[in-house]
Amino acid sequence: MKYSIALLSAAVLGMAASSMAQDTSIPALKAEVHAGTEARIEQFNKTSKEGKAELVFLGDSITQGWEHSGKETWAKYYAKRNAANFGIGGDRTEHVLWRLDHGNFDGLKPKAIVLMIGTNNTGHRKDKPEDTAAGVKAIIAKLQTKCPDAKILLMAIFPRDEKPAGEMRQINDKANAIIKTFADGDKVIYQDIGAKFLGADGLMSKDMMGDFLHPGNKGYDIWAAEIEENVARLLGEKK
Repeated sequence: MKYSIALLSAAVLGMAASSMAQDTSIPALKAEVHAGTEARIEQFNKTSKEGKAELVFLGDSITQGWEHSGKETWAKYYAKRNAANFGIGGDRTEHVLWRLDHGNFDGLKPKAIVLMIGTNNTGHRKDKPEDTAAGVKAIIAKLQTKCPDAKILLMAIFPRDEKPAGEMRQINDKANAIIKTFADGDKVIYQDIGAKFLGADGLMSKDMMGDFLHPGNKGYDIWAAEIEENVARLLGEKK
């Protein structure tokens, strides 16, 4: 019964996303290629066709950063798990939607997908929170269609701006309030670790994110440690 409910939820989510995708007034839903990233997209498509990755991180420059500031942490937590990094700097929700329509995940059957996307919708255009959330929802629907057996760990968009009152911090927080409702506790698990990057006063230090957006080495250590329990469970390593 639980499995049937999960399938029903995925179907409903897919229909809702399909309906939203018809609204061409929402840029976050209009799939388009991120010009200049074609070579990296092809690299992901090759990885997809190989069909070996059991854990995939999908997102923007914060996800791509596992290859840079997070390199050592990745080696410790994910190299042994046949993990793949599908992060592209500057990607917005519409770019990920395009990727999923053009080869990303084709032939791939991951056990778990860690998804975080949306901060560039905020930073580039200051999209309305509900528009960014609609883009995230459409991505989830596509992932569930392409990889129906995969579990999705849906990350809250990380905080940005130094202060809690920062405009982009506020937009991301409002988008997260919507995004968290997409979790069903089974096929889609939501996790918000944003507070771990902030002081008790809500301020973000340059030690944590030098540009108040991208985590440094310490930030990737925190990210991996905080999601480890969920990742292990979604991969079937523990109950």
